[in-house]
Amino acid sequence: MRYKLFGHRLRVEKHYLRTGRRSRAKLLVVAGIGIAVVATGSLTYLYRQSDAAVSAALPALPQVVVSKPLAREVDSRLGFLGQFSAVEQVELRAQVGGTLTGIYFKDGDIVRKGDLLFTIDARPYEIKLAQANAQLETAKARLALAERELSRAQQLVRSSFGTEQTLDQRTADQQSAQAAVDDAKAQIRDAEFDLEHCRITAPFIGRIGTHLASVGNLIASSRAATSPTTLLATIVSLDPIYLDFDMSESDFLAFSRHRAQIKEGPANKVEIALSDETQFKRQGTLDFVDNALNRSSGTIHARATVPNADLFLTPGEFGRVSLIVAAPAPTLLVPDTAVMPDQSQHVVVTVAPDGRVVAKPVEIGALRGSLRVIRSGLAPTDQVIINGISQAAPGTKVAPQDGAIRDAAAQGLD
Repeated sequence: MRYKLFGHRLRVEKHYLRTGRRSRAKLLVVAGIGIAVVATGSLTYLYRQSDAAVSAALPALPQVVVSKPLAREVDSRLGFLGQFSAVEQVELRAQVGGTLTGIYFKDGDIVRKGDLLFTIDARPYEIKLAQANAQLETAKARLALAERELSRAQQLVRSSFGTEQTLDQRTADQQSAQAAVDDAKAQIRDAEFDLEHCRITAPFIGRIGTHLASVGNLIASSRAATSPTTLLATIVSLDPIYLDFDMSESDFLAFSRHRAQIKEGPANKVEIALSDETQFKRQGTLDFVDNALNRSSGTIHARATVPNADLFLTPGEFGRVSLIVAAPAPTLLVPDTAVMPDQSQHVVVTVAPDGRVVAKPVEIGALRGSLRVIRSGLAPTDQVIINGISQAAPGTKVAPQDGAIRDAAAQGLD
């Protein structure tokens, strides 16, 4: 009986053992599935985190501002480099000699016409004038006597008490006395001229240079032939002022053809900018073109007259000249800052439809305000980078943003 029970117990234990194994296997399967799900979720999370990290690690595309070129009706111009010169330039030299007694200006001053500049010791010329006046009085007295004697001689001849020889002598004496009076008057005018030129005044309004003689120096006059003339100072006029420049033969031909069509008005107008200016704010009139080209240089000399009411322009300064050589025509303009020099040419940086940066070689024209004329190499539909050029390397991609080129009407392009 114990054996049966033992056998039954053994079978029961084996049954429970088999059942426990199956349960553990199921638990292991469930646990494995759970671990797989967790692992899959973890991998998905890690993958997403990796994508986010990679996205964060990649740099954003550079942002640039683009715009189409500005299309306007603009006349064609040529640029030249010129130099200002005085309309009038005078070397101040003394016409009378003597000791310099006064200087009445500061070097570099603006002087007006008639302003006193130098004085020379006038005492010798005052003495000379007094002597001339005395000689005139003597000559007048002799003339009066000679006229009375001539009158008496004429009466004696009429009454037959005088001779023709005496009459001729009295006539000669009267004419000689009259000549002495005339000579004395000339001596007075000469003395007055010398005395007047002891005061040296400004012949016109202008800027005077440095004085080249000091007070106390002995001045040699231009009327004296024994010594060279003493240069005292120089003075140049300022308003108006000349601007001289040279045109090449091809530029001269273009200008001549345009002037033949226009004949007057804008053809003779020039715009001027100084060396430190970016805009052509000053205007002048082309009033002289030489009558022949220089054979050695192949250029022809031209000159414009420029108003200078503020007396700012100075002879010797350089200025840039803008001269119209063609009637207005459709033209593309871009900001001058958008034009980049590239060795011997110029390029404009654009953005292609796919966002890639493309540098286009262009032929540039004159500067119109802050805008540069583009003669060729650019299409009206091109997207030109007007801001952020430093971040746009050719061949790379950028993120373009729409911008606008400032209308050129405010810059005088109408």
